[in-house]
Amino acid sequence: MLTLGKEAVKTYHELISSSQQLLDKTREDLCLRLNEVRFIFGGRMLSPYLRPHFISRQAFDYITSVCEEIWGAVLKVGDLAIENPELQDYLGLTDDERHLIETDPKFKGVSRLSRFDSFITDDGLSFVELNAETPAGVAYADVASDIFMQLPVMEEFQKQYKISRLNGLRHLLDVLISAHKEFSGNGKRPQIAIVDYKGLPTQREFELVQEYFEKNGYKTIIADPRELDFSKGRLSKDDFEIDVVYKRLLVNEFLEKKDECSNLLKAYQAQSVCVVNSFRGKLVHKKLLFGLLTDERFDHFFSAREKELIAKHVPWTRRVEERSTEYKGKKVDLIRFTKEQRDHLVLKPNDEYGGKGIFIGWQSSESEWDAAIDAALSGDYLVQDRVQTTREVFPYVTDQGTVEFVEQLVDLDPMLYDGKVGCAFTRLSFSELANVTAGGGMVPVFIVEGKN
Repeated sequence: MLTLGKEAVKTYHELISSSQQLLDKTREDLCLRLNEVRFIFGGRMLSPYLRPHFISRQAFDYITSVCEEIWGAVLKVGDLAIENPELQDYLGLTDDERHLIETDPKFKGVSRLSRFDSFITDDGLSFVELNAETPAGVAYADVASDIFMQLPVMEEFQKQYKISRLNGLRHLLDVLISAHKEFSGNGKRPQIAIVDYKGLPTQREFELVQEYFEKNGYKTIIADPRELDFSKGRLSKDDFEIDVVYKRLLVNEFLEKKDECSNLLKAYQAQSVCVVNSFRGKLVHKKLLFGLLTDERFDHFFSAREKELIAKHVPWTRRVEERSTEYKGKKVDLIRFTKEQRDHLVLKPNDEYGGKGIFIGWQSSESEWDAAIDAALSGDYLVQDRVQTTREVFPYVTDQGTVEFVEQLVDLDPMLYDGKVGCAFTRLSFSELANVTAGGGMVPVFIVEGKN
């Protein structure tokens, strides 16, 4: 399944290594273009790599099929959990979060925009997490695709291979328009607000999204939720009336300043503004979603086909608590099992991001792991089976400006729009955590269609 992609990587590396002039020109052009578009996250270059991630058409079609089928099971969980306190308990919803999901967003789907974090290997595809609340990265991926397509080495490469690029911003805009049409019942061209707190490292991505929306005829502002007004049934910032909130604001961070963001909450609860994703996205964003998918106590929710796919692609996951459960068909005492099997287990907080609070068993001593379990028992934590990861060599621009071929962890992130894979990008890292917030980088995904 990965053969053509591997051949493409070999060819690309041979091309870029065959000529010092071509290597230098590629590095200079890439760095110049990245700086021109301010392709940065938190003040650092987001893509210090000289090649994209190549995936064969066969592999990408397989990835698409798996993501979309499993998404059906995810949506089923979300829809059931809206009215099911038992599922809300298992997922770990707080009282404030339960209050938020009571409001009907006036469109279908607990999450219209989502992102799977996954690893693709010779054996298949394994998911690690699902971001169903405020998935980021689509604008960065589109801009990076534009830049990579214009590199001199890509011109040479395309003499040998036919490739396709992906476009995520178009799908993002389509989903916002579709959700608003369902919400409002009319085809009015909506005015859009990209809403999150000021001063975050994602600010540059908001600007790129705004530029795209405006270019396509949709008036768009970037707004801090604390700056919003709600009067006469309309949410606004200054004299800009808002029809759609593209919510990049995390629920946890919103709830921390709920009183300061009261106008956004009032407008949402009054069903006066279309918010995408709605606050119901929290139902399937919690990391214990994977526990609900893999825990034998909830098998009855899923069809035989869904259970087959879940078993193959979703890692075994459980809430850290005193109980007996099943692991690969055998009954185990969960805490004893977790203590004894640290070489293939991780502990994660149920509702964090950026790699915060994760304990990796195979990198921990026995005493460190025991302390981590004790901490997890007193918090909102899950234990998860280790998944097979992928590493590839990439040409990397060092801080000194030289190019080195380095091995990187490769985390593939398919983006789903209304449950359909519309694009993907790849995060790279020297460490076990391929996370941009935690210091990783990213590259666009190109589909290798075949040889010319």
